[in-house]
Amino acid sequence: MRGRVIKVIGNNCAVHVPEEERVYACLIKGRLRIQGIRSTNPVVVGDWVHFTPDPQQEVSYIESLEPRRNYIIRRATNLSKESHILAANIDLALLMVTIARPRTSYTFIDRFLATAEAYRIPTEILINKVDDLKPDEEEVVMRELTEIYTPLGYPCHPISALQHQGTDALLSLLDGKCTLIAGHSGTGKSTLLNSLIPDLELATQAISSLYETGQHTTTYSEMYQLPSPHSGWIIDTPGIKAFGTLEMSEEDTSHFFREFFAYSSDCRFANCTHLHEPGCAVLKALEEGRIAPSRYKSYLSILQDEHSGPYRPEQ
Repeated sequence: MRGRVIKVIGNNCAVHVPEEERVYACLIKGRLRIQGIRSTNPVVVGDWVHFTPDPQQEVSYIESLEPRRNYIIRRATNLSKESHILAANIDLALLMVTIARPRTSYTFIDRFLATAEAYRIPTEILINKVDDLKPDEEEVVMRELTEIYTPLGYPCHPISALQHQGTDALLSLLDGKCTLIAGHSGTGKSTLLNSLIPDLELATQAISSLYETGQHTTTYSEMYQLPSPHSGWIIDTPGIKAFGTLEMSEEDTSHFFREFFAYSSDCRFANCTHLHEPGCAVLKALEEGRIAPSRYKSYLSILQDEHSGPYRPEQ
């Protein structure tokens, strides 16, 4: 039978068969765990798989995986060149960020966007907890974030998942798609899912008052079906502390920054790395304020990933 993986916990998978609207409990065969990319999780939420149901047993074995159309991948923390795949076969990614409590850094945002760009996954940004922003400074940061990313083609949606502000419009955006939601712990992903799917009742936790950081409530990825009359699925993922990039060469990284790619056609050298070359159009745009300094800083940090050992999150 053919089905889609909607939950993975260790070696155990829940596989949904659309034709039957039924979920099967499956295990991953050992040979699948050593094939292909060096990954901490060879079968991921969103994968299309084939298995043979065994009526004599409660659990079946996944026998093969279909090729992935795309996926979101990051470097596993403290494991050199080892990868962790968040999900596969994604139509849309929503990156949930918060201006404060916890603060989402521009570097984290840019690393996620570059990875999504590399695998051609359309991405939009949810700015959550706008009801909790302090006047002046935090509101300025929200405007700055919107001014950086909206012109690049990354729509920014100010929302309050807790107050159901702006969430109704999201259902139309998600309709008919398989959507991934990602972000730091504490940005409100579980609260948003409870708002979009009222019967879900996912657990939520308060922000740590000492460090103003999130606490993990989601410990594994899982797909949930949107309520009627909407169709589509939404993938909830565990909170990500940091996003180490993988599979990005020095030659290709600038292609995943949209404004860099646009200006690079005017560089003097075709293989310009935008670091020190004379006649670099990207560096000129940076100097003239047409590229945000935070974006260039993120670009440099990704280049460093490929020359470093195990990835360790920035403090």
